[in-house]
Amino acid sequence: MSTPTMLSVTDVTACCAPLTRETIPVEQAIDLARALKALADPTRLRLISMVAASAGEEACACDLVEPTGLGQPTVSHHLKILTEAGFLTRSQRGTWAYFALVPGALDSVARLLVSA
Repeated sequence: MSTPTMLSVTDVTACCAPLTRETIPVEQAIDLARALKALADPTRLRLISMVAASAGEEACACDLVEPTGLGQPTVSHHLKILTEAGFLTRSQRGTWAYFALVPGALDSVARLLVSA
């Protein structure tokens, strides 16, 4: 049986470059991660695209079911996630729910992608 090798402590400053700009604060990282998680689904990205491409950037949930090829409950679930994440607003008109893009909601994600 061999004995464990002792590692020597070295000066880590020699290999680690200092930060040259401010990093993202913890709270902002949590919010951004939540937003990215909501967008990290192909169906949700398509739904946002469909709402954005609709007249007035607003669409009835009933018009989003067929293009996705999914059932109404599944589409409603995805729309709920996007609404809770702050990307869409929901308004009820009779029995129909309409969804619209929240102005500027995608800006923080866009800034992240541009600075990457």
